[in-house]
Order: sequence, then C-alpha cells, then structure tokens
Amino acid sequence: MPHVPASTALARFRVLDLSRVRAGPTCVRQLADFGADVIKIETPPSVGSETMGGPRDGPDFQNLHRNKRSITLNLKEREGVAIFMKLVKTADVVVENYRPDVKDRLGIGYESLKKANPRIILASISGFGQDGPYRDRPGFDQIAQGMGGFMSITGLPGQGPVRAGTAIADLSAGLFAALGIMTALLEREKSGKGQWVQSSLLMSQIALLDFQAARYLMTGVPPGQAGNDHPTSMPTSAYKTKDGYMNIAATGEAMWRRVCEGIARPDMLENPDFKGEQNRSKNRVALNAEINKALASRTTAEWIEVLTAAEVPCGPIYSIDQMFDDPQVKHLGAAVSVKSAKLGEIRIVNQAVGLSRTPARIATAPPEIGEHTAEVLAELGYSEAAIETLRRKKVV
Repeated sequence: MPHVPASTALARFRVLDLSRVRAGPTCVRQLADFGADVIKIETPPSVGSETMGGPRDGPDFQNLHRNKRSITLNLKEREGVAIFMKLVKTADVVVENYRPDVKDRLGIGYESLKKANPRIILASISGFGQDGPYRDRPGFDQIAQGMGGFMSITGLPGQGPVRAGTAIADLSAGLFAALGIMTALLEREKSGKGQWVQSSLLMSQIALLDFQAARYLMTGVPPGQAGNDHPTSMPTSAYKTKDGYMNIAATGEAMWRRVCEGIARPDMLENPDFKGEQNRSKNRVALNAEINKALASRTTAEWIEVLTAAEVPCGPIYSIDQMFDDPQVKHLGAAVSVKSAKLGEIRIVNQAVGLSRTPARIATAPPEIGEHTAEVLAELGYSEAAIETLRRKKVV
C-alpha cells in the first residue's frame, strides 16, 4: 500500500533510512511519527542477514521501526547503488549509522549524494565522530557511557562505575541527529541547499553530562558519585518509607522548611549541621538518616499526599509495570496500541512530543522485510518485469 502519513506535520518529506540497531532508528522514528515518508532500506535476505539489535518480531524492532515502508536493496551491487541514487533524487534526508568509511566505500558518501541531489541532507551517526583518531572504532552505547564520563558519576560513592539502566548514548545520539535534521531542513528553506548532519555516541553522551561537565570546566574539580543524592541541593534523594521508596526534591530554604514541617520534624530547622544548603550537602548522610527515620511511620502514598499538599516536589519510585499503571501515565498515553499483520494487536511506547494541531501518531506497525519493494520501485518507474529481473539478480 502507498505511504500512510502518521501526521501532516512532515508528510512532505521523504527519508531514506539506512540505519541499524538503535541510535539511527531512534532518529528516524522521530521523523516517521510526524508523517515523513520513511523508506527503510534493507539487505535482501538472499544476500545476507543484518544486525538489527534483536529479532524482527521482538520489542526493540517493533518499537523503533513503526510508520515506515521497507524495501530490499543490495548496495554492494552497482545496480543497487544506481537504484539508491534514483531514490536520493526524490528524497530530502538520508540517515545512516555505518562506520565512517563504509558509505564512501559503497559510493554513497555525502559528496556523491550531493551530486545526485544538492538539496539532500545526510545524517551520519557514529560512535566517535566522522574523523579523528577514534573514527574507525566500533561504537557501542556502554563504551560511550564510560568514555563520556557518565559512569564515573553514576552509582553509590565507592562502589565503582555504574552504567545507566538504558542506552542513553544511543538514544541521545539519535535525538540530537533528529534535531540536526530539522535544523538543516529549516535552513534549506532559505538557502535551497542540503548539508551533512553529524552526531556521535561520545559527543551526545558528553552533552548529557550538562551541568556536571560545565562545573568541571569552570572549577577544574571532577564530580564524583553521589548515588541517589543530588550533587549540591539537599535534601534531594531517594528515601525509604514504611512500604517502599520515594523521591523528594527540595532546593532552597523555603522548600527545606516545608519538608521539615511536612514530615513533622521542625527540630531539624534548628540543627546547625543542616542550616544552609552547603551544610545540608556536606552532612547529607546524617540528614538522610533523619529523614528516613521520619518517613518510616507512613506509606509512600501517604507521604506523597502530605508533601504534595505542602508543595514539596515528590513522587513514587516505580517499577516499569507500576509506572504504566499510573493514572497520569495512562492519561498521557505513554503506551499505544498498533495492529501488526503478523503479531496482532501490540502495545509500544508512544511519541513523547505533543503538537496541538498536527500531532504524531502510530499509523502502521513495522513492515516486513521488503514489503514495499515493488511499490517503491514502481514509483520510480520500474515495470513488473524489470523488478522481477532485479529480484533474480539479487539486487533487491
């Protein structure tokens, strides 16, 4: 079937998706969910298998590749590259996350794409950048978390480095690339020219350090692990209640007073060890012990009611199943259903960005491999006989 736009917001744009695993598909998902005509280009099964980051029927693939069409194309064959270049002439964006040298060896680097279509935007996502001493190293999320400094500040003090519980380097590299693409598309409206957008797992991970990196650059003092405690604003941490754990986030003297009054410990306001944010941060172990002692008398739900009434930022610490059962999460529509021809009705994670007039939606489940090959080639002018010949030659 022809392209079914998930939204009118980006429906005028065509994106050629060469990406694999997670970072690239995260980028492309942002465009597909807002209606871009995304054509996922995959290796013909008769030629070889690809690294997808999990089985096609598995949660990862189903979550990352919705709202796309799929064609097979053997880019190691000259005819395959020729077909790809015909597609480039019809497209606005190409997204790839090969190792930096691969696209040039295939003959589909930026200079080649630009000759075919001066308006094309190429988005390249790599482990360490398109040049420099590490350009040819294979990229992997946890490697970037470690090299990017994130693991040195995550976890409890003294326990050694800890990775984040999700692929934050992959995800951020994809999201930064999507932002770069949108910026390049906006700029193209004025210049009429495309450009090369680049993001990397390493640089994106460093960007996520944000204030931690900024403080080091200004002071020269590397931050360390603080566990669940905020590096400077206390009491901001995870606290134990009668039946579990909760987060409290209090910054400044007014908020500190509301915490003490809310948990019925006004005596802490007079404790010299806790006077002023600097002292509370310095004496955080003793401070957390006193708060935990007070919170032990009630359940998490009871304390959230009390502290929310006192206008203290707080919340439960959910497991993922509890999170999806939360009434606000349900209201926001964080999980959405889509019908897959093969898997039936499935639930996947919804788009996080809301637009009032042209919202994203999940229009179609991920395609089967090559599901739209004939359709897309016909759009380029290929006859049924020509397409069958290409299949026999293992070009598609």
